[in-house]
Amino acid sequence: MLALGIRCLLAYLLGSLMGSLIVGRFFGGVDIRTQGSGNAGGTNALRTQGKIFALWVMIIDIGKGVAAAWLVPSIPLPVPGGEMLTGPATAALCGILCIVGHVWPVFFGFRGGKGAATYVGVTAVLAPLALIPGLIVFAATLTLSGFVGLATMLSTWAVAFFLLIQGGGTPAANFGFAAACFIMYTHRSNLKRLRQGNENRFERAMLLRKKR
Repeated sequence: MLALGIRCLLAYLLGSLMGSLIVGRFFGGVDIRTQGSGNAGGTNALRTQGKIFALWVMIIDIGKGVAAAWLVPSIPLPVPGGEMLTGPATAALCGILCIVGHVWPVFFGFRGGKGAATYVGVTAVLAPLALIPGLIVFAATLTLSGFVGLATMLSTWAVAFFLLIQGGGTPAANFGFAAACFIMYTHRSNLKRLRQGNENRFERAMLLRKKR
């Protein structure tokens, strides 16, 4: 249990390394939580700071998800049982905790992002093929509706159901459903705005956008 606890703590701390806030320190001390939607994720980074800033944010946030699910479970620990609990179940647990760290980062006042990019990184390790239906659903939803939050939520559920079809009860499938529920929770403000009819659209990504 000590070995598992250490791995879980490392995964959470890794998740707490916020890409947007780290990159912001190299761009004149920008804190995007004070701009746009107030979120520290990639979408707000793109809208408020541009493509280059957002690209570095995505690299960091996806990369830490990969590291949490791939590297953290394999770190040799000099404690009893340190060589154990390094399989898929530990990777899935570390992945979830990395996403939690991204949403509530201990290094940045527990005000982070919504976890989508880090989720992609974890999924790329646990079940890379599951990203294909997720990407298809994300792209279709975004180009038809322009709603990034809706596209994100639906894509996580596409991944979850794909993993269920592949074999329910596996660590990857359990991660898929747990993560989809958590991503919906972190996007609750998007759901509220969708119900109210005032959710922001990413019109440049829409195929059927109105001409002005």
